[in-house]
Amino acid sequence: MPHPLRVAVVGAGVAGLATARELRREALDVVVFEKSDHLGGMWRYDPRNDSDPVGSDPNRDVVHTSLYRSLRTNLPRQLMGFLDYPFPDREGGDPRRFPGHEEVLWFLNRFADEFGLRGLIRFGSEVVRVERVGDSWVVESRTRDDSFSREIFQAVVVCTGHFTEPRLPTIPGIEKWPGYQIHSHNYRVPEPFRGQIVVVIGFAASAFDISRDIAKVAKEVHIATRSADVKVMKLANHSNIWQHKMVKCVSEDSMVAFDDGSSVYADVIFYCTGYKYHYPFLETNGIVTIEDNRVGPLYKHVFPPALAPWLSFVGIPEKIDYCNWLAAKSGLPPLEEWREEMYLDSFKRIFGMQDNYRDQWDDAHRNATIKDASLQQNVI
Repeated sequence: MPHPLRVAVVGAGVAGLATARELRREALDVVVFEKSDHLGGMWRYDPRNDSDPVGSDPNRDVVHTSLYRSLRTNLPRQLMGFLDYPFPDREGGDPRRFPGHEEVLWFLNRFADEFGLRGLIRFGSEVVRVERVGDSWVVESRTRDDSFSREIFQAVVVCTGHFTEPRLPTIPGIEKWPGYQIHSHNYRVPEPFRGQIVVVIGFAASAFDISRDIAKVAKEVHIATRSADVKVMKLANHSNIWQHKMVKCVSEDSMVAFDDGSSVYADVIFYCTGYKYHYPFLETNGIVTIEDNRVGPLYKHVFPPALAPWLSFVGIPEKIDYCNWLAAKSGLPPLEEWREEMYLDSFKRIFGMQDNYRDQWDDAHRNATIKDASLQQNVI
């Protein structure tokens, strides 16, 4: 009997766990490499920060997770699970529809134990190089005690996420600006910003959460966004949060000037400006590249055509369309209509700046909708 194909999965977060389960279902020999001592990837809270708070120093000590202490999911738990393994309420757990990060980590540990994935994971094993040699892949890894190993695999799946390498804007004058700068990757708690004037650059989920978290202790919070229709204004229900257009420039007297003509003397600039894709361990001889923060060429954001199916990436896109495409290829039904509607409604509320959007849902209506959808599916 021939030996099963040997597959290396890099990362034991959500993508890595889901990938390992599916590969194991195909009776493949799976090894999951995980740099830390725990599974969960970005969903494990770590109070430590990078040695460089902005994240621009390539030689900095890096902390993988970007979780802050107050983080809750920005999607309902009904969308956070797997189609065949939902994210349940649990006795003594966080019952909220948008639970805290601790509840997500509990769910991922439960998922790993349910499907026997923990035994596939090599904890404390960092992948330092992946290279194609002949018809195989050579994977080099390093343990905490600096011992190295070199192994052969037939396929590699990259599941390392993209919330570790900060992406920074170019701001005229920033080299001489005297205040404190930090990227959201290194934010954990609001206390260090007590009594300070903070400028938050960005308008996505992290900027939404962090600006409000900091506002509890800061003197002032000013949010800078690229949105064209933004006017200088104080946000409703907040006495110390203002909204502006993007930062135009900064100066050595601590001033931050905005494109709308307003300005403020600030103590802190907070970059909520996203992340860069970063695969320093991967050597493909130029076949897979990162240009303008896009990984390619990848078919459906998964397979590089020249190396498929022996190299793949899981977790790059954040689009419902690709879930439907993969489902169709697997002979499964597309995403249920209620899930898609809930997803779109969640982000409509986020970008509508509704402070309590996580706790203002009609659960009775939601439960009835899900029940009706399940009944219809059973009939079909």
